[in-house]
Amino acid sequence: MNQKRSRGQKDIKPDPARWRVLQVILISLFMSLMAISIINVALPSIQHGLQASQSSIQWVLSGYALMFGVVLVSAGRAGDIMGRGGFFLIGVAIFTLASIGAGLAPDATWLNVARFLQGLGSGMLSPQGIGMIQQYFQGNERGRAFGYLGTVVGFSVAFGPVFGGLLIYLGGPDLGWRLTFLINVPFGLATLILGWRWFPRPLIQKRGTEILAHNPGSLLRALDPIGAALLGLAVLAVLFPFVQFRGSPATWLLLPAGVLLVFAWVKWEQWYARTGNSPMVDLSIFSISSFTNGALIMTLYFLGMTSVWVLIALYVQLGAGKSALEAGLVGLPSALVSAYAANWAGKRITQYGRQIVIGGIILAMTGLTLSMLVAVLHAYDLATVWWLLLTLTFVGLGQGLVISPNQALTLAEVPVGHAGSSGAIMQTGQRIGSSIGIAIITAAAFFALNLSSSWTVAVVVGLGLIVSVVSITLVVSIKDLRSRQRR
Repeated sequence: MNQKRSRGQKDIKPDPARWRVLQVILISLFMSLMAISIINVALPSIQHGLQASQSSIQWVLSGYALMFGVVLVSAGRAGDIMGRGGFFLIGVAIFTLASIGAGLAPDATWLNVARFLQGLGSGMLSPQGIGMIQQYFQGNERGRAFGYLGTVVGFSVAFGPVFGGLLIYLGGPDLGWRLTFLINVPFGLATLILGWRWFPRPLIQKRGTEILAHNPGSLLRALDPIGAALLGLAVLAVLFPFVQFRGSPATWLLLPAGVLLVFAWVKWEQWYARTGNSPMVDLSIFSISSFTNGALIMTLYFLGMTSVWVLIALYVQLGAGKSALEAGLVGLPSALVSAYAANWAGKRITQYGRQIVIGGIILAMTGLTLSMLVAVLHAYDLATVWWLLLTLTFVGLGQGLVISPNQALTLAEVPVGHAGSSGAIMQTGQRIGSSIGIAIITAAAFFALNLSSSWTVAVVVGLGLIVSVVSITLVVSIKDLRSRQRR
């Protein structure tokens, strides 16, 4: 199966700098993703070192997630108009400076402000990276580029917790957690130096600078500030109750407000387009079935699969009595296999298309089912918990065959001029799916734990729910495959 060329995209000579551009993107991606996986290991040390409350520690995670989700689409749109390379480097600079601020934080308030700024920087650079892959790569090369991206995701997830534990061990309880933030600085500086040297010029598009110089109002209209504000508030209203689900019950009132804001945003974007302006998101992209189905697949997949590693870490430590380091090692083979599978799939996605994603989903469901079996057998002393090393490897294979290949398929027919904002829409779906899934699935697992006083029951309930959600993802993927075959 061959991917269709992005609509409106002509046959052009590939940019000779494209592989160097990809290297810069991958360095920044490794930095930002490793920062996420490291922080989970560092939280106990942060709380002890800053004498922080549980609420303050929760915001170390929530502040980053909220800011990242809120700015994604508007940052993607700004990059589409003004220039992706320039906005990418601005995002990297903000992230790097915020990492220094976090590493030197004297108290929890300072740290949480730095984490908000890290989320801002990451939210700015992430859609530009996806947009630049769309911009500089075509056909088989684009699949390979997304495959390399998936490989970096696997390595960052695999080594982040282990590297974080090593830094805390070497630096001690007071310095160690600070090093988990400061380690971003050399990666950030390398990205900035190489990006400045290798990114094609101009970093800020001539069209954007001319508009800014001669008609700033026109640039403001092109950026669609009201649409950006409506969508940002909508994402905030939807995400906040789930990232703060242990807070006041009143926070759940934000959910219906978020739905109304999404409705208002859609109506605004439609009106804005009818009046001859350029909306922040061209809603016509949702008429591209490959994009709509792919974004839905991504949202549903993250709704389920993000909770796997939370449940496994809790079960291995609290249910099986292993250490935090041992819990981290349980997922290491899975992450490494995921990195390999993503690279393998990237070279073949244009040939096999959605079939690769379907195979990956089936493998992930198989791994989850076998992991539930290991938990049950372990409860009866019929199997060691270390069998999870094997069963979770199936999950890792599935991850590698689903995430990056689905990104390539989802964006294959999207016009390059909307690559940043369209990729950001997809990533926003991931963020919302992840937040909702973690809240609901972990709540169900703890509910089962309270009723049964058994971590075996809790992990089986949690993983069973994930299998149910992922099975819906499988149905949507098969539907998309059949739709592609009919075209």
